[in-house]
Amino acid sequence: MTWLITGGAGYIGAHVAKVMTGAGEQVVALDDLSAGVRGRLPEDIPLIHGSALDGDLLKRALTEHAVTGVVHLAARKQVGESVAQPTRYYQENVGGLATLLEAAAGAGVERFLFSSSAAVYGNPDVDLITEDTPCAPMSPYGETKLAGEWLVRAAGQAHGIATVCLRYFNVAGAAAPALADTGVFNVIPMVFDRLTRDEAPRIFGDDYPTPDGTCVRDYIHVADLADAHLAAARRLTGEGATGDLTVNIGRGEGVSVRELVDLIGEVTGDRRPALVGPRRPGDAPRAVASAALAERELGWTARRGVPEMVESAWAGWRAHRGI
Repeated sequence: MTWLITGGAGYIGAHVAKVMTGAGEQVVALDDLSAGVRGRLPEDIPLIHGSALDGDLLKRALTEHAVTGVVHLAARKQVGESVAQPTRYYQENVGGLATLLEAAAGAGVERFLFSSSAAVYGNPDVDLITEDTPCAPMSPYGETKLAGEWLVRAAGQAHGIATVCLRYFNVAGAAAPALADTGVFNVIPMVFDRLTRDEAPRIFGDDYPTPDGTCVRDYIHVADLADAHLAAARRLTGEGATGDLTVNIGRGEGVSVRELVDLIGEVTGDRRPALVGPRRPGDAPRAVASAALAERELGWTARRGVPEMVESAWAGWRAHRGI
């Protein structure tokens, strides 16, 4: 087996590449380096510099590296940006996926692992989100991920490709400081950023119908997420692997924003009180995964807790900023 990991030099992609090569899998990465960093990847992993929109490049890469399976992570992923630039998101996330699937089918690839998102669910009023919870995405980003799942399944059925779609919940942490997320788009780095600028953390709304009034979310360590990709890849390479599978990737436990901010204060030593502002449009009071199907179908469960996520993310934040 040789796996092509698109977005392989990104935050999640580099973790997936690390875990898969550590388990003995052959890996080649493709990344346009718009958000990826070459230094995240070991030197012995080939890196193809390019986009999933480049069909000719994909055909050459799949053939030259004798690729037999694809892990598709490359995508734009900022909800707010997707609202402002919906055509760009559909072009890159859905158009790039279509181009990749066409190239994969033409090259005889029989295994395809797709990076999806809990954003496909929207704002369901349920205690635990299962894979049967109706999908009603609330942003173009979420729409592209749901459309991507449809496309992956349809192409799999048409071309005899076994497929898995992983619906990530909130990803955090780092397996090593060098692999840490360098963006400031999610709640943990957003709090780090404010503390680094000597500003108090910010909470958007404390009047939700939750125990402490702040939103509750399911956080998954990126190293656990990478392990889930390996488990899914192993399922796809199992004897007689066919059909499609869609599973949530989360811990199945909720943490409120206030609890998370308090934990960040303990880890960083900066315990200044958070400023509370108005709610952000579209924020669900609670979004927590049911992780039962992933355990049953992939033999995978998350092993790392939220403190480890925050501690490792803080170590990475400091390393990348020389703090």
